[in-house]
Amino acid sequence: MDVIIADKSHSIYAQIICDTIAESANVRGTGIAKRTPEYVISKMENGNAVIALDGKTFAGFCYIEAWGHGKFVANSGLIVHPDYRGKGLAKRIKIKIFEHSRNKFPNSKVFSITTGLAVMKMNSDLGYKPVTFSELTDDQSFWKGCQTCKNYDVLQRTKQSMCLCTGMLFDPNKREPATAHKHSYDKKVWTRLKNIKQSMFFKKNKK
Repeated sequence: MDVIIADKSHSIYAQIICDTIAESANVRGTGIAKRTPEYVISKMENGNAVIALDGKTFAGFCYIEAWGHGKFVANSGLIVHPDYRGKGLAKRIKIKIFEHSRNKFPNSKVFSITTGLAVMKMNSDLGYKPVTFSELTDDQSFWKGCQTCKNYDVLQRTKQSMCLCTGMLFDPNKREPATAHKHSYDKKVWTRLKNIKQSMFFKKNKK
C-alpha cells in the first residue's frame, strides 16, 4: 500500500474520491461539506493532497487547504475506501498529510473540525489541542464551505461560535508534535463532549 503526495496524474480518481466521501457521510448520518471532482483535482495539481493506492486501486485520500493568507491550514476530506478500513490506513494518511502540511507551510497553524472520534484521537496523537471556533481561521471562505453540511443551521444559530464538530488546533509556535506514546487520549471524554453537543442542539431544535 502506497501513501504518496498526489499530482495531476491521479485526477482519474477524483470522482471515486467524491463518491466515497459522500457515501460515508450518508452511512454515518453526519454532516459534511460536499466536494466536487474539479475541486479535488485542483488540490492534486497544486501538490496539496495525499492519496493511498493499492497498486492502481484507490484506497484513501486527504487534502490541504490554506486560509487567512496562509496563517492557517486545514487537513480536510480524510477518507478511506470501505474495502480498506480497519487496517490503520487512515492513521497513515493522517500522518502523511500532517507532515506534508508542516513541510509546505512550516509557520502555519494546522486545524481540523470533525465529529469523528477516530479523527480526534489521531489529531491528539499529533499534538492538536481542542479549541473554540474563535481560535480558528476567521476567513469566511472556509466557513462558507460548511453551507452544504446538514448541520449548517447550527453554525448559523450560534453565530459561528460552535457546532456539532469539535475544533482542534496544532500551533507550531507552542509545541512540537506529540508522539502517540507520550500523549494520552481518553475516548470517554470525547464521547461525552460529542453527546453533550448533540443533546444541546437537538433540544433547541425541538423548541
